[in-house]
Amino acid sequence: MAAGLFAVLQGAIARTLQHYLFGLPDGVRLSGSPSLSWWQLFLLPAGGAILVGFNYAVKARRRSLVDAVEANALHGGRMSSTDSAIVSGQTIISNGFGASVGLEAAYAQLGALAGSLSARWLSLRRTDVRTLVGSGAGAAIAAAFGAPLAGAFYAFEVVIGAYSPAAIAPVVAAALAGAQTAQRLGVVPYIVDVRPGPEIHTLGYLIYAGLGVGCALIGIAIMRAVALVESSSRAVFPSWARPVVGGAILALIALASPQVLSAGHSALHIDLISSAPLIVLAIILGAKALASVVSLGFGFRGGLFFASLFLGTLVGQLYAGGLAWVAGQPVVDPGNAAMVGMAAMAVAIIGAPFTMAMLVLEATGNFSLTGAVLAASLVASIIVRQFFGYSFSTWRLHLRGETIRSARDVGWVKTLTAGRMMRREPNLAATNISIGEFRRRFPLGSTSRVVLVDDAQCYAGIIDPALAFAEVHEGSAPVGSLDVSRDFILRPDMDIVEVMQAFDEAQTDELAIIDDRSQVLGILTEAYVRRRYAEELEKAQREMFGE
Repeated sequence: MAAGLFAVLQGAIARTLQHYLFGLPDGVRLSGSPSLSWWQLFLLPAGGAILVGFNYAVKARRRSLVDAVEANALHGGRMSSTDSAIVSGQTIISNGFGASVGLEAAYAQLGALAGSLSARWLSLRRTDVRTLVGSGAGAAIAAAFGAPLAGAFYAFEVVIGAYSPAAIAPVVAAALAGAQTAQRLGVVPYIVDVRPGPEIHTLGYLIYAGLGVGCALIGIAIMRAVALVESSSRAVFPSWARPVVGGAILALIALASPQVLSAGHSALHIDLISSAPLIVLAIILGAKALASVVSLGFGFRGGLFFASLFLGTLVGQLYAGGLAWVAGQPVVDPGNAAMVGMAAMAVAIIGAPFTMAMLVLEATGNFSLTGAVLAASLVASIIVRQFFGYSFSTWRLHLRGETIRSARDVGWVKTLTAGRMMRREPNLAATNISIGEFRRRFPLGSTSRVVLVDDAQCYAGIIDPALAFAEVHEGSAPVGSLDVSRDFILRPDMDIVEVMQAFDEAQTDELAIIDDRSQVLGILTEAYVRRRYAEELEKAQREMFGE
């Protein structure tokens, strides 16, 4: 209920901003405006300037804001109220001033925050915290679209990262409550009206699979373009100028059509019912994709959820029109193609095939069409995973240096470090003691490894005591003259995956943990590390399935 209420409030604030700023009549959204004057287009760079001021006021530039996906993957579902408020404010300003971004990211952020705070207040386990974070995000999406099934699957696929039997009840209950809350507050959800098309047969599934391929390639291009534009704009413009310059570029793009502005709700409906010429649809497609890339690449905040739905309907209509032009007669129904393209494009960018299938099913009630949507969506998902590997949210995290590919809980990997696993007070010996003295202190079988230190008690290598008992060595020679391994060490902050990689490279059973001053902190064995990894992995699997 809290997630649904937050979604309603955020949507109302953003729409109110647009109506007052752009002078929109009742019932008309920004992307459905027939035309905009020059002074209205000037609001786009002005909005960029206000966003810069907001960022400086809340010191957003100094922090890396954690969203629901990152929180569930790396932080056990713990979310910051301050971070979430900043994300919501940035998104509302960006969308309210016409940037080509959607509000769904803000909806999911505050919905997930409601779940995280509730779980913290109740002192729940890590797994239950993650479940409630997913439940809140799913409830927010369900409230926005009036689609509880889509909201529930969004929670599983995007925010929790797995279909967990133990999470079904809370996730579905939250999605139903979120949708009902928005409905009882009188909010009209994002309903996609499309006339029922003909039943789809085997050949139609194959044809729509081709549409899935096209959507996957376009989706990959958009995600890479966002990263390229973002890195280029950071290199050319100072941080305070990026949103202002981006707003000016958006104003130029909007000269082609106001449909490129905001998320595109009205534009989607207009293009579905207007039967526009293919050249017009192609121009809008290119302009909308460019506007979304510029918005995100130049520092506006928001998501590509609804933008990807809008782009997908355009691609689907172009696909149907292109096939009809080549064949000389209609091959697929344009309305069906628009819905299939809508889902496939959203899957390519957002990465949630069953979410989009349920969204189409709840919007159209057409089970035959839903089958085609699943076919195209799975094709798009496979291609993106094979040739790109990320959804848009995890791609943005990858650009920041994280390696996660979904919201699956890998936070335990980050917290299980060499410093936490090491055995303290290892066997130490000075490098200048004689081999005879070393033999006396460390008889055969007493230990498997001895760490050597120099006169300043700094790390000087690690040695197998058996080497000192070889007959070829003089008893009076210093032990440091033996074959001492110095090439590989561990740092206390290395996580367990990095530790296992170090063991693979070293090809040894034990390694020393060294601090920044080369002082020996402890020692770690490969067998113990791999046993701990297996135990933690099994524990994570049991928790995921509620055992």
